[in-house]
Amino acid sequence: MKMLIYGLITGLLFGFLLQKGRVLRYDKQLGALRLLDMTIVKFMLSSVIVGMVGIYLLHDLGMVKLSIKATILGPVIIGALIFGFGWGLLGYCPGTSMGAVGEGRWDAVWGIIGMIVGAALFAEAYPALKATVYNWGDLGRITVPGVLGVNHWFIIPLFIVGAVLLFRWFEKKGL
Repeated sequence: MKMLIYGLITGLLFGFLLQKGRVLRYDKQLGALRLLDMTIVKFMLSSVIVGMVGIYLLHDLGMVKLSIKATILGPVIIGALIFGFGWGLLGYCPGTSMGAVGEGRWDAVWGIIGMIVGAALFAEAYPALKATVYNWGDLGRITVPGVLGVNHWFIIPLFIVGAVLLFRWFEKKGL
């Protein structure tokens, strides 16, 4: 029960930050898709950095256990194409759909309905996908530090520096 409360609190906090960062707005979504406004990219990359540092810190302190899934290219590529098509068609991704409904934008309900229908279709198709698509490009349980053979605390600062440099470049270009 305690973990559910933590999940609820972090979910509400993330939703609040999505709203305050204005990434729920259709113009920001469209700007990101057209590569004219990098607000969403900056927001999500910041979230990845915070999550990366937090998870690895908690892992090193023995407070969480990492459960790395296998990298299988087939479902990742197909899923990314479906995700991108839905985002481009609707103008919202799954997280921003929920936030947009929370703001009273009822057009995002179509995206939520689409997610539910898509999940049901996936559940029905999974046995066939497991025998086919889930065998295309199975690279196993890989991580960047594992592939390079270095400690994750060597990669994390490099990633942060790269993100900061990217942010500065976006700002210089007015993105």
